Order: sequence, then structure tokens, then C-alpha cells
Amino acid sequence: MRVAVTALIAAAGLGLGLAGCAPTGANQGAMGLAAPPPAKPAEVGVRIVDRSPAGTRLTRARVSTKSGEILILEPDGSTSQVALDSPQGRDVFEVTEDELAALADNLGLNLSPADIANFRVVAPQLRRMPTAQERALEEFAARTRPALPEFPAGFTADPEDFIAVRVDRLEPGANQRTSGAELVEVTANLKAGVDADVAFAYATCALAGWANGNGKGYGRHIRTVQNKRNGKLLLGAVFTLSDTQPMGLRVMETDDTLRKCKDRGIPAA
Repeated sequence: MRVAVTALIAAAGLGLGLAGCAPTGANQGAMGLAAPPPAKPAEVGVRIVDRSPAGTRLTRARVSTKSGEILILEPDGSTSQVALDSPQGRDVFEVTEDELAALADNLGLNLSPADIANFRVVAPQLRRMPTAQERALEEFAARTRPALPEFPAGFTADPEDFIAVRVDRLEPGANQRTSGAELVEVTANLKAGVDADVAFAYATCALAGWANGNGKGYGRHIRTVQNKRNGKLLLGAVFTLSDTQPMGLRVMETDDTLRKCKDRGIPAA
């Protein structure tokens, strides 16, 4: 069923076809009628506006007085059907002021006030604006970063920078117990002077290896602190681990992170 049509231009003969005959003369019967009213026509011809990729044009249609359906005459001679009480059928009787003006200009129509009285003139449909929630999600997505820091093309870490790393489970809070997420802390030791991004990548790669061994698919970064001890760089990073992807500014996907760690020469254990 086609739904591209949207405006009633004229319903020629609609009032005449559907109206009864008024009583006249002195020979009125008991019902006040001189003769029975004429039979209601099966269909009433109308002109409608057809919006299509080829442009706006006038086309013919018929409204069934029995079924309440609109039969639209297609350019190829076929007909399509729209129920009068459907949303598409109601749209057939709507037209905007701009469309009326365009039809008058392009098709040479002289639309009188009586002609326009047949229309239901509606405001043009405005573009839907995003909701506050949708805007917040877009802004949040724009702030997200990959789990591993961005390194220059061809970067490979120096194995001598990495000394030791461990992953410890932390006591879960109420949210972790109910959501199934697991809270862990990664402690990494590195040579003094190692770049902060390399240090964080070392902790993240270690986390990915540990999560892979424990069947966790995702990790969400919570916080990171750095310190120096005995001439070495000490880093502590806290993550939550989960089976499903969480919301977060920095989220680790285990398999993808392991591949990137391998490419950069950063150990994952």
C-alpha cells in the first residue's frame, strides 16, 4: 500500500453525491419527503497531491463510500489502496501552505478561498531535535578514549622498562556485589623516567592478560596513581571487570587490548 500521498485538493461532487434531497412541494409523504433520496454513489472522485522522488504532482483518486478506502490512480494505470481511518489515510487530507503555493506556481492553479477551504492546512513537519539524554550520550561518547594510550606509528616499547606487575582483587562494594562486576588493582613497577603513557599501558596490558585468564571480557578504568620508590616508578591503577561492556570514558576490551599490547611489545603478564 502506498503512503506517499498527503493532501486533498478537491472532492468534486462529494457533497452532491452524499447529500439527500430536501422536501419540496405540497405532496410530501408521512416522512416529509416527496420521493426517496437518490442512492448514495459507490465512489466519489477526488484530486490529491502525490509526493514522490520525481516531484509533487496532482493525481486522481476515488473514495469508496462503503469501505472508507481511498483508491489512488497510479501513473501506470494501476490503483493502490489506503484506508481512510489509518494514519496514512488521514495524511491524505493534510497540506502545508508552502505546498499550496508551490502547486499554484508550478501547475498554474488558481486556488481560490473556496478551494483552500477544502484543505486541512497544517504546519510543516519540523526536524526532530535530540533529547537531553541523547545530547548527553553524544557528549559522553566524544570524551571516550581507547584503553591503551595512542602511540606514534611504529612505536615499540623497550622491554627493559618493565620490571614487575601484579593484579589483586579488592573487596567488592555493594554495587559490585549486585552487578557482578569485579574490582581489581594493578600494581606495576617500571624504570625511573618511563613515560606515563607507557606505564599506564603496561598496567592495562597486564590487566588484559589477567582478565583473559579469568574469563572477563571488559575492564573499566576507575583511577590511577603514580609514585616513585627506590628509584623506580610505581603505578597503581584500579579497574572494574565485567562480562558485558560497561559505560566509561576508558573501557578495555580484553581480546582487542591483548592484540595491541603484542603489537607494541608491551608484556601482558
